[in-house]
Amino acid sequence: MLTVINLPEESSNPLNPRQAVPRPGRHRRPMTAPKTQKDKASKTKRVLLTILTVVVLLGILVTAGYFIKQLIDRKYFFCKRSVRFIPIDKACDGNDDCSGGEDEITCVSSFTDNTTFPVRLTSSQHVLQVYSPGSGWRSVCSDNWTAQHTQTACTQLGYAYKPRSTSVPVSTLMSSLNSGPFTAVRPGITNTPVHQATIDRVCRSGSVVSLSCSDCGQVGSQDRIVGGTDALIEDYPWQVSLQQGGQHTCGGSLVSPHWVVTAAHCFIGSKKELSRWRVVSGRTYMSTLGGSYVDRVILNGNYDPALNDNDIALMRLSSPITVGVGRLPVCLPPKSFGLAAGASMVVTGWGYLAENGKVSHSLQKARIPLIAQSICSSPRVYGSAITQRMICAGFLEGNVDACQGDSGGPLVHFSSSRWNVAGVVSWGVGCARESKPGVYCNVEEMLNWIHTVIEKNP
Repeated sequence: MLTVINLPEESSNPLNPRQAVPRPGRHRRPMTAPKTQKDKASKTKRVLLTILTVVVLLGILVTAGYFIKQLIDRKYFFCKRSVRFIPIDKACDGNDDCSGGEDEITCVSSFTDNTTFPVRLTSSQHVLQVYSPGSGWRSVCSDNWTAQHTQTACTQLGYAYKPRSTSVPVSTLMSSLNSGPFTAVRPGITNTPVHQATIDRVCRSGSVVSLSCSDCGQVGSQDRIVGGTDALIEDYPWQVSLQQGGQHTCGGSLVSPHWVVTAAHCFIGSKKELSRWRVVSGRTYMSTLGGSYVDRVILNGNYDPALNDNDIALMRLSSPITVGVGRLPVCLPPKSFGLAAGASMVVTGWGYLAENGKVSHSLQKARIPLIAQSICSSPRVYGSAITQRMICAGFLEGNVDACQGDSGGPLVHFSSSRWNVAGVVSWGVGCARESKPGVYCNVEEMLNWIHTVIEKNP
């Protein structure tokens, strides 16, 4: 018997159908273990270490660059136009070694005063006097004197800050002044220079004008210099450091916000190019950072390096210093200041602490007596080497003295509540030797030159 088997109908579907291929999607990030606080701290440390390394390297590069520049500046002058270096000795030597002569432009100059500056203060009473070729010096009467006259006269003298005047009875003047001659300002004339606004006559008021032109030399306090002691710049705020190529070379004294008085011998040899000089003020401890630029250095035209005579110079700062604590001009003395032998003087500076020794990093001061000119010029001391433009101060037995590095610095005297600069550190035989005291340029003898230079270089 036949069995009929029913077969399924033929299907068009494949026996092994392919699975649908899914479209590619975003790659999934591999699984990672969660970061711990330790890992985060390690990463932070690596970043900080990298930053610190970069900062240190930059600091090293900047420091190296600074010292390399200082080294180059001490040895060479850079000619900007021709882009080349010349030895520093060739700068300011009178020959044009750079194209356009740029190495001879910013140099030390000299000036000789051949006229009389027509306004001055005289005696310890600071009596105002004016000059004319025909009449000579005459004391100015208080008659018709006004506050504007005070301002005008003080401006002529170079440094005016809250100037004021007082009347001094003629009868109280020293014998060389109380008999005249006298002069008085003409009524109604206030802005004309004082020496051009006067007429000669007796003082109807019976008194003359005494001027106080500024706050110079006024500090709260009343000595390493050889044998000296530590000092604070706040007590001697006129003291400055003159630095060439970042190195302390000489001292100096502020006599106005714009001007520094120092020694001419500080600029001999290869020290005549101005761009290398800086004036650092307001510092007790020696620093080479900062400082004021200098645009004029003017030597006394009569300076004699062989005899050390007329050893004085003026530096003009490119911008005036800001007067304040640690920065204040010292007063220029009046004519006929009248300092007697034995008068108490103070010398300050950062110079050697001993002959052939080392410089001091801290400002030093020493109180020393003024020595009579007759003694200083005696054969046992300096003999004929002492001129009228010099004064001596110190102890004949030695032990205390200015030294190398103090050159150009101030010798000051305290009088009438003010410090006056009587001398500029100039020369001596050794330091603190017996019978060889310090010799200073006599500022009183240089007043005409100082006032004339300042007036001609406003």
